[in-house]
Amino acid sequence: MTPQSAPTAAELAAAPWRTSSYSAANNECVEVAPVGVWVGLRDSKRPHGSVVAVPAAAFAAVVDALRNGTL
Repeated sequence: MTPQSAPTAAELAAAPWRTSSYSAANNECVEVAPVGVWVGLRDSKRPHGSVVAVPAAAFAAVVDALRNGTL
């Protein structure tokens, strides 16, 4: 298995970013976007700022841990 390279800036810019339906009206939330086998995360107040990209499997594990209360 060969790891896929992290997404490029252009791929992240074109990604379908979304916020949680629970986010506050003033956009104080984290946005996420799927990009291949990666998930991009960014500050909703700075959509053109820095982005952290993590493997989708790792992101899913964190979300699962939050949902079941182990994190």
